[in-house]
Amino acid sequence: MFLARRTLPLPIDPQADLGRRAWVACPTCDDARSCGPCAEQRNCGEHWRYLLANTGSRLHLQCPNCTHVWDHETGFGATRQPAARRPATRLPHD
Repeated sequence: MFLARRTLPLPIDPQADLGRRAWVACPTCDDARSCGPCAEQRNCGEHWRYLLANTGSRLHLQCPNCTHVWDHETGFGATRQPAARRPATRLPHD
């Protein structure tokens, strides 16, 4: 008989701050699916994510609903090239 193992949700990150939020869809719980303002890509008071950190255009987020943590590339500002597309570094010859 197969028993499903239940995973416990992560705690909210200690660095999470209500003053640093982002309005990005959670890839795990999709809690904003039937929200009118979210569907119109407006900020709503209910479906925000903790903005834990950012590096250039990449956001490190946590959903307060399901506690999922993920990175989201916004494409704004200083975007990074994928590793395969970066130009080769040339070393000086002796």
